[in-house]
Amino acid sequence: MTFAKIYIFVISFLLCGSIIAQEAPKKESTWSMLKYDGVSVFKGVKHAYTQPFKWKGKDFATLGTILVGTSILYAIDEPANEYFTKQEKDIPHIVKEFGFRFGKPLVNYGLTSGVYTLGLLTKNEKIRKTGVLLIASATAGGIIQTVSKTLVGRARPTMNEGHDSFRFYSNEAGYHSFPSGHAILSFTTAHAIAKQFKNPFIKGGIYAVGMITPVSRLWAGAHWLTDVSLGIVLSVVIVDGIDNFLNKTERYTYNKNKVSIKWNLKLTPGQLGIVGTF
Repeated sequence: MTFAKIYIFVISFLLCGSIIAQEAPKKESTWSMLKYDGVSVFKGVKHAYTQPFKWKGKDFATLGTILVGTSILYAIDEPANEYFTKQEKDIPHIVKEFGFRFGKPLVNYGLTSGVYTLGLLTKNEKIRKTGVLLIASATAGGIIQTVSKTLVGRARPTMNEGHDSFRFYSNEAGYHSFPSGHAILSFTTAHAIAKQFKNPFIKGGIYAVGMITPVSRLWAGAHWLTDVSLGIVLSVVIVDGIDNFLNKTERYTYNKNKVSIKWNLKLTPGQLGIVGTF
């Protein structure tokens, strides 16, 4: 069993745990859920592309921070490439293999569709929503990176032309460095799944696995540091945007009827206790 298959099995097992805690599923047909989820995916992708037109001051401030950070990383692209490629020979083959394959559309979409299918068959709304988030985010990010690679035409490190070599509108694979598609797909999946758990150890483990692919592209010399970094940032922005949209529009309401209790320590003269507010 490969590392990728083990990871898919573990994620499926963890997500299945949420079935126990969920209320009895609504009496909906599989077809009606499929249609509803299809619309959710479409609206999620649409939201990802139209949201920039609704940005406000805080959003532009975030964009500015990203651009400044990218400029700093751009200055060390070449030294970083030299450093990471020197580490490649010391990395276990199974880790490099997992990093390469997990960022491939076939494997990545296999996990994505597997999560959604699990939610559909079990009628578990939380897992269905996770699957919708994965599909919508991967689709939005995938289209952006495909178009960007051709438009920007940045030379890969393996072309030996330096980090500032560009051939705009190029169809050559050697000039499709920006951004890293592997990084976008793998970290989109990791971020979308990690958001479903509160346990910091589980979240940390998922993020750690999600980072293998982006770093493996640096070991292989297939991308510059800025290609990978912006791919990760783009993943976070897209996933968070679509997730917020699904929550705000209440497309999925499995948490709506749950009673949330916030516990606080109350300390006053002559009184000590814990108070639950709901």
